[in-house]
Amino acid sequence: MFLPLVLALVGVATAYPNHFPQSREAHDPDRVEQLERSQFFLRPPESDLVWGDLNVLHTTDIHGWLLGHQKASWPEPNYSGDLGDFASFVTHMKQQAKDKGVDLLLVDSGDIHDGTGLSDGYPPGDVDGHESNKFLRQLPYDVMSIGNHELEQYEVAYDMYMSFIPNVHRYYLSSNVNITILQPSGKPQNVTFGKQYARFTTGKYNVTAFGVIYNNASKDKRLIVQPVEDMIKEPWFTSAIAEKTDVFLLVGHIPVAYELPESKWQKIVEAIRNNTQNKNTPILIFGGHSHVRNCTKYGNDTMALQSGRYMDTIETLGANLTSPTFNFSRRYLDQNRVTYQYHIRDMNVSFDTPEGLSIAKGLADLADRYNLTYQYGMAPKDYLVFPKDWKSKESIWPLFIDKALPVALATDSGRANIPNITIMNNGVLRYNIFKGPFTQNDQITASPYPDVIAYFPDVNFTVANNVTAWLNTHPTPCSNLRKRGDIDAHYPIWLEKATSHVSLGHQEVLTDYMTPGYVTNDTSTCPDTIKGDDTLHYPIDPDVFPPHYMNSTLPPNPPRTVDLIFLNYTVKNVVCALNKLTNSSQYNAKNAKLYSNVTTNQVFGLYALAKWN
Repeated sequence: MFLPLVLALVGVATAYPNHFPQSREAHDPDRVEQLERSQFFLRPPESDLVWGDLNVLHTTDIHGWLLGHQKASWPEPNYSGDLGDFASFVTHMKQQAKDKGVDLLLVDSGDIHDGTGLSDGYPPGDVDGHESNKFLRQLPYDVMSIGNHELEQYEVAYDMYMSFIPNVHRYYLSSNVNITILQPSGKPQNVTFGKQYARFTTGKYNVTAFGVIYNNASKDKRLIVQPVEDMIKEPWFTSAIAEKTDVFLLVGHIPVAYELPESKWQKIVEAIRNNTQNKNTPILIFGGHSHVRNCTKYGNDTMALQSGRYMDTIETLGANLTSPTFNFSRRYLDQNRVTYQYHIRDMNVSFDTPEGLSIAKGLADLADRYNLTYQYGMAPKDYLVFPKDWKSKESIWPLFIDKALPVALATDSGRANIPNITIMNNGVLRYNIFKGPFTQNDQITASPYPDVIAYFPDVNFTVANNVTAWLNTHPTPCSNLRKRGDIDAHYPIWLEKATSHVSLGHQEVLTDYMTPGYVTNDTSTCPDTIKGDDTLHYPIDPDVFPPHYMNSTLPPNPPRTVDLIFLNYTVKNVVCALNKLTNSSQYNAKNAKLYSNVTTNQVFGLYALAKWN
């Protein structure tokens, strides 16, 4: 193994000196962040992609990360490509497929909203993702499907229905989702959100495609998600799977891992296999939602893949459908320019295409329009959402609860001198803060939700001190809140598994060239495939999922009573806990008071202005 790997690295070093990403400064001198990222050594892929007769490029859970990951802290540089880079890569991959005489599809399995300033930093009167989604529409997606973040707010879903879906390159599929639309007469009518399914030809193969989402993906009564178990009984579905096809393409916002309760792929596979006409027809599944790289086999001739989160991974699949026995290969690509340039190095072309450059410039212009580069201060270190210990110095939670929140709330609460205990739900923060410039985009990325902060005054200290423990150990019958459930916990669990199973053989040569990154161990669920990571890394330190509720450090001299501060959307749960702990019914959600006009998505910015300058 040593000699081929050395030769591969020599070849890449010749094409890309020092393995630094090739910036596009000659084309776009205003792309300062691209130049900054170009200073990082990025390890190139280990080998060429394995092409099949039918090939697929897959994205999922993009969550607005169209500018890529722009920070210096590892492993962020591994994912430093932007949507313009990816668009250029897609163009070259399409050309390679044409040159090889094979087919290539581009698919996405949902959650393009909520996550960065490009999607969430819109001015009042606009809609989340309306402008940023215009750039995704420019890519030649063959199939896109819906995610739960497209269904959390009706105005977002309606905007998707009216402006995004009609402009998708090929098919937007939502097999089990309806939306309620007011007709010109004023009468509401339930209509399919996108197409229920599609039949098309790739050139070589006839494809039958579906786009699905997990059950209970929306709480808005105007956005109806039909359970998968019911969808597969619908006449339109049974008719669609009865017709002979060369391959089924299932694209959806459902995890591919068997063990997760949201995973319903097996139900769909069984329905297809029970149809005699397509008992052995290949089934290609592309899932999402749990934010990990994963591969799972659902029996013979069926492969299910998932490609990470926040545009950190681009997945490729190569399928040979004309062989006596069908076979598949898969690869998880780090999303950066070195990766892309490596895989098109034999084409003898300039990497940046006019379309890619146009998208990159458009993204930069949108970031300027949203003032996303405004700098509040300089973060002194990295603060992690999933640290080893949520109370540690590396954790973002004590920074938010004990430091940033008191500073921000002191600006207008008028109660800064009154002792308090603050309870935070772990749904309030979404991503890490990294050492260096802390910008408007960083604030939105770390804390995107405009949550209102409420309180109950004069709560007995002992009672207030026990609320967090009660909430973490009791089911809450009044629950109707955003929290990171088992799906979000799956990501740190997945990292832990990757670290514990990594072998010395994975890092046996050229250790000096290794950088921290994803190490995917899914050969147990895809036993007949080789390891899928495109680039070798040593594993990222495993993280730990924080408790659902956390509270601030207690006052040094416990007072008799305190202000009990909490997020307004958790008020029913806090009331449940208080009434249980006091064995009374004295607390009521209607009696909660507004603590401050500051919302949670403003907290870090106010703190950085005060403390990080």
